Amino acid sequence: MLSAEQINEIHRLHWAEHWPVRKIARHLHIGRRTIVKYLVAPAQTAASRQRSSKLDPFKPTIAEFLEQDPHVRATVIAQRLRPLGFSGGLSILKEDLHGVRAQANAPRAYVRMEPGPGERFEVDWGHFDTLSYQGHARKLYAFCLVECHSRKLYLEFTHSQSFETFVRCHIHAFRFMGGIARELWFDNLATAVAEHDGNLVRFHPRFLAFAREYSFLPRACHVRAAWEKGKIERAIGYARTSFWPLRTFTDLADVNAQALQWAQRNR
Repeated sequence: MLSAEQINEIHRLHWAEHWPVRKIARHLHIGRRTIVKYLVAPAQTAASRQRSSKLDPFKPTIAEFLEQDPHVRATVIAQRLRPLGFSGGLSILKEDLHGVRAQANAPRAYVRMEPGPGERFEVDWGHFDTLSYQGHARKLYAFCLVECHSRKLYLEFTHSQSFETFVRCHIHAFRFMGGIARELWFDNLATAVAEHDGNLVRFHPRFLAFAREYSFLPRACHVRAAWEKGKIERAIGYARTSFWPLRTFTDLADVNAQALQWAQRNR
């Protein structure tokens, strides 16, 4: 039987990182059949004498077919298995597919992973109303960066979300934090992520050059995966409720002076 750490790593790689079975097997040096077994039933009990199924030798192959097409029909899989020696009926194949798909669609439990000190920053923009200049209102944005271990927050307000402003805010945040985390995570921000197609992420070349210059690894959260950026979302919410209310500002410099004083007091 595998250890609890090995089982957790299998599930993290498959469900969170979306690695295929074959890649996990190579990475962990564990057989594909074992990987599939623990994905279907994480809590393995001591082996007992059970009646074998004609489908058992082909389950790793079926898992690979489902990775290629999760909605493939049982009849198509049966056609592919016959030349490999499968002699069972279509009913046991349909029953097995029903169980596998039900497991895949079941609500998943996520293990909370806490980054160590200096391991991870999360970055996002927040929208904070407007500033008025002689009757002319300008949109106000907040660049927010949080150190995920200590929850230390850097906050800088701008009137622009341009690439140049984005980079300048990073540099100011690095100085405030006294260093740079190994990984920086972004919520598919247009200034950082050029394209996100499934698990494939392409960052803007200019942003990659900036990351190389400052020696951090950029990461993009998965689409519609709010749990991957929960700390920065809570940090922005905290700024809205703790910093923003009942304040008045003369201009952008005044906003940032007050924000810096507030952030230093809440370190």
